[in-house]
Amino acid sequence: MLAEIITIGDEILIGQIVDTNSAWIARELNKIGVRVKQISSVSDDREHILTALAEAHNRAQIILITGGLGPTKDDITKKTLAEYFNAGFVESKETLENVERIFKKYNRPLLEVNRLQAQVPENCEVIINNNGTAPGMWFNHEGRVYVSMPGVPHEMMYMMEETVLPKLKTTFKLPVIIHKTILTVGEGESFLAERIADIEDSLPAHIKLAYLPKLGQVRLRLSGYGEDETILNQEITQFAQLIKERVANVVAAEDDLPLEKILLDKMEARGLTLSVAESCTGGYISHLFTQHPGSSAVFFGGTVCYSYELKESVLGVKNETLWQHGAVSEETVREMVEGAILNFKSDYAIAVTGVAGPGGGSAEKPVGTVWIAVASVNKTVAKKFTFGNKRAQNIERSAISALGMLNTLLAEVEN
Repeated sequence: MLAEIITIGDEILIGQIVDTNSAWIARELNKIGVRVKQISSVSDDREHILTALAEAHNRAQIILITGGLGPTKDDITKKTLAEYFNAGFVESKETLENVERIFKKYNRPLLEVNRLQAQVPENCEVIINNNGTAPGMWFNHEGRVYVSMPGVPHEMMYMMEETVLPKLKTTFKLPVIIHKTILTVGEGESFLAERIADIEDSLPAHIKLAYLPKLGQVRLRLSGYGEDETILNQEITQFAQLIKERVANVVAAEDDLPLEKILLDKMEARGLTLSVAESCTGGYISHLFTQHPGSSAVFFGGTVCYSYELKESVLGVKNETLWQHGAVSEETVREMVEGAILNFKSDYAIAVTGVAGPGGGSAEKPVGTVWIAVASVNKTVAKKFTFGNKRAQNIERSAISALGMLNTLLAEVEN
């Protein structure tokens, strides 16, 4: 079963807002066995919308539309849909009551332009918007289902969860879709592909393998399509196990979660704590951890030490180490990470120091030179990396590499 998502609005095309609706809808459709064939963003233009609807009709059985349902003149989706279906307008009593209820709740006058939101194409089934005034609309047309929803994310999400998804499941006989993700760290996709080529070649036609790279990590996603969930799950599990065994040295987790969240969960389960000593990453590693609720169960905190003085006073790095070897050196990063363990009293620590760029490099230590160390109370591991000359990428690569090293150190203790 194929679907197409059409988002309507000039604000998307000029980059004023990011289309998060489509990504969310695609994930939810996938859970019920619907594959998205295409996602399109179109302007608030009658001809553009009509063309998008006609083209979607030829590609998919389900067409989901968001945006352009507001009360102002620039919101033309409802009018254009009526033209596309060659339908007149009728007043939806249920929608009008909903609009009146909302305006009464906030003690605001009901304008005529707001009353007009109760006017809907005569061939649609109204989907009441319990979180706003613009109704959703369900159309059955020439063997296709069209659903038009507001572009406001929370209004659309509630409408999808409460009405659209359940109705799609009862309207169509949907297949089973199962995804299994294996997160790897520290090896590029081409090397991984070479190592598991024979396994990939042995996959049946209904199971696909995707490589999803992102700065220092690659997600290997197995996707299976079928009718019998139990059999399909067994097949996916079998092939996932073969892949994990083949590339065991770079596997970080089997969950489709950010690496830092995986580390937090592992460490919390074992009652372990973590601190950081950041220089060139400027607090980015701390941000990665603390964006997750409950991170304080593991993450103590740390320091951002750019200057020699703070490296000495906060972390206990020796003055002679800094002046003899420099801030970007194995000797310094080792003393930084061991200082974090000692002073912050955590079980594990991460330290990073380097030349993020675009300036500050030298012939001996060019831009992109980064030293990373991870440590437990019993072991310290340090490694030199040479990245590029893009500051933002160097910071992100440093953070991911540090997380990968921590994951490896934790795995050594587990084994």
